[in-house]
Amino acid sequence: MEPPFWKRHDARIRIAAFTATIGVVAGLLIAGAPFDDQAPAPAPVHSTAPELVSTTLTDRDPKAAPNAQAVYQALAGLENAARGGAAGGTVLGQHVEVHNERLNPEYGDQPGLKQPGYYYRKTEELTGRLAGFVEADLGPGYEEPGWAAGDPRSYSTGKWPTCRPGWQYTDDVVDLLQGVWSGLPRPADGSYYTGGTEHNCDGSTTTLPENGGGPAGIVGMSFHEPYPGSKLKSFSEVQCSGSPAAHDPGWFDRVIDWRDDTPEYQALLGDLSYLADHLAYLADHGVPVLLRPYHEMNATSCANGFWWADQPPAKFKALWQIMYNYLVGTRGLHNLIFVWSPSAWDGTKGGDPAAYYPGSQYVDMVGVDDYSTTPRTSGRSAWTSQWYDGLASYRKPRMLAESFYVPVNQAQNDTLSRTPWVVWSVWGQAITADNATEPSRRNSQDDLTASFRAPLAITGGGRAQGSTFDWRKLHRQ
Repeated sequence: MEPPFWKRHDARIRIAAFTATIGVVAGLLIAGAPFDDQAPAPAPVHSTAPELVSTTLTDRDPKAAPNAQAVYQALAGLENAARGGAAGGTVLGQHVEVHNERLNPEYGDQPGLKQPGYYYRKTEELTGRLAGFVEADLGPGYEEPGWAAGDPRSYSTGKWPTCRPGWQYTDDVVDLLQGVWSGLPRPADGSYYTGGTEHNCDGSTTTLPENGGGPAGIVGMSFHEPYPGSKLKSFSEVQCSGSPAAHDPGWFDRVIDWRDDTPEYQALLGDLSYLADHLAYLADHGVPVLLRPYHEMNATSCANGFWWADQPPAKFKALWQIMYNYLVGTRGLHNLIFVWSPSAWDGTKGGDPAAYYPGSQYVDMVGVDDYSTTPRTSGRSAWTSQWYDGLASYRKPRMLAESFYVPVNQAQNDTLSRTPWVVWSVWGQAITADNATEPSRRNSQDDLTASFRAPLAITGGGRAQGSTFDWRKLHRQ
């Protein structure tokens, strides 16, 4: 019997590696070096952009936390390996929709409510491997009247209403991200959740997935922020069509009007303070975060975008700078790696994003949210290549920030060598085939296995979880 396609492909590119020895970048991956006894030699790839990226996060933030510097250096090293002609590897990631797992009984491949981190656990169940990157979101809320929190904690007590059932998931978000970075279960370290089952003040329980008990990957956060001043926090208020931007041409101007300190601007700062409080907790516990705010800003119209999308580029950049100055300047958060992530600019949902780029002084990585095509409808060499090549000129590490598809599949089995994104992140429940709601039937079991066991895939956990990457080497404080 002929072996499945992913095993045939695996044999052909067994020379793949997680490090590259390409002259000046030979030492850049030391922070993220793999276990020495498991590292094959580098796989040659076509170099589309020979200009190397900076490997120093302090170029943007002189006060960048050591752990954030280590994560960025490792990702920049992977980028430079690719630019120098060798695929160093791609961190396989997953956006975990914790709010849907906890609150939406129709979400996923099984009916009923689920424990947070259900889909983080699911990849291991299906492939024997954990995601090496996990992203979650504090928004958008579930029709709740204003920001709130779960259990009373140091970063929420006295600032936000607590013991609100609809907001317990925000505690789970920070606990899951802390657990991916530090390990689950782990010894008591001053953080709120270190393993086991936690009984919450709203009557619910939380049991997060175990991942080997040690550093298991890197983490990120997006922010589906309902429009500033919204009475309810829900996804409909994140969409442009559900915001004042849809009918009030002057509203966005008031949101970014820091000079006149408008009520809309103050509402924006209130939203950012909620985000900052949670990020500060992670900073206090040494967790660096790939922060991906205000994504898909290049929507072609208000009808298919978020409230910050389809604005004049100068106004969007003003919003980004307000966000950046508040988080880094006012709140002093130096654990952040900022990711700018437009929609795929195919002309259908997204237009050319270049004018929306905030500037290198505000951005560390560039990415794309690609829902434009599928691996089966794209040409053999076309899938994601247009976006990968199009982002090269920004000279930043490149990330496939959102996709319904895993990178290696029957139709496209050399994606990781042809377009070696430093991170490839799959959205939520898309990893399972038989879901009650969309997305469904995007990836087969063979696709998942091929991707998470590909020689160029960097996965999470430790040796027991099949990882060939020593995540402990990114911990410097």
